[in-house]
Amino acid sequence: MTPELLVLALALLLQVVQYMLLSVTANLQLGTRYTTSPRDEHRPLSGIPARLERALQNHFEALTLFTPAVLVVTLADQSSTVTTACAWIYLAARTLYIPAYAYGWVPGRSIIWGVGFFATIIMLIAALL
Repeated sequence: MTPELLVLALALLLQVVQYMLLSVTANLQLGTRYTTSPRDEHRPLSGIPARLERALQNHFEALTLFTPAVLVVTLADQSSTVTTACAWIYLAARTLYIPAYAYGWVPGRSIIWGVGFFATIIMLIAALL
């Protein structure tokens, strides 16, 4: 397994952790009576649970770029120190993004997002060189 694939697997496990954080905080805010119901009546989340929901959605979006980048690097046999470092930087950024979004770190959240995004782009460019 390439280091980039390892990081992708860890990023997917991070997604699971994000689901769990969202589930716990949503249940605390909305109550299990609502969250286990058919939810015919929509009750929006607010505060930290709402931010955790947006952070989870943002990670889905980030994975749509990171996953193919990892596949390009792996299938092209272009794994290098640069691509490995970029993958780890992506994972670190995505991990830090969760509390940054949950606690409203401004402008830190946007900076952290940018670090993960550009690490992914650099990884792709390195695979092409």
